[in-house]
Amino acid sequence: MILVDANLLIFASNSYFPQHEPAREWIDRQLSGPVRVGIPWASVMAYLRIVTNPRVMTRAIGMADAWAQVLGWLASDVVWTPEPTEHHTATFAKLIQETTVTANLVSDAHLAALAIEHGLTLCSTDGDLARFRGLRWQNPIA
Repeated sequence: MILVDANLLIFASNSYFPQHEPAREWIDRQLSGPVRVGIPWASVMAYLRIVTNPRVMTRAIGMADAWAQVLGWLASDVVWTPEPTEHHTATFAKLIQETTVTANLVSDAHLAALAIEHGLTLCSTDGDLARFRGLRWQNPIA
């Protein structure tokens, strides 16, 4: 089972990124495959925050279109939205104590903790995830 980071969702849904085609193909394969795909609310919120922001995206989209895309992903039979368990606080605390975590790495640590506690492989293009001991992660479009 896998957990999907927002960067793959962003690349998959925006054709002007060089990573678009491999990310879109990968997402499509996952959503039509037999393996459960975790799309956490943290990834959904990051996706919505980034793709609707014209200061970040050259071709920002409206919230209605962005939300429709999210609903399409969430409608897949294999998709679920993993929630933190009772172990999340301890797992997150361990990760931020073992690794120098500041700024953008805070959300990475949250995703890493979520993946660890659910026994998932975190799929992302973010190489910073290699910092977190005990995390299984992969860049599926590398």
